[in-house]
Amino acid sequence: MKKVYDKVEVICIHKPDNTVVPLRFRLKNDDGEFETYTVSAFKPLPKNGTRTTKDGIYVSNSVDIFECKVHIFGLERTVRLYYDPRINNTWKLAV
Repeated sequence: MKKVYDKVEVICIHKPDNTVVPLRFRLKNDDGEFETYTVSAFKPLPKNGTRTTKDGIYVSNSVDIFECKVHIFGLERTVRLYYDPRINNTWKLAV
């Protein structure tokens, strides 16, 4: 992953067992217009303590990391969504 977007808008489901399911996300492109993407599949990654991920994002055990498949311009791409419920419920995206 090469680029990280902060404060991504995400639609998700919060299940009764405290798991989170990301459904779609949107972000602003270079022209300032929103682009929306639907998550076709996802896999929660294991929590490995406090560390800096290979995307260069500093995470703790409270951060949920999701490896997601999305369709961008007709191609299936893998991206990572980072959800931190302890810091204002923020989401980050690594593309």
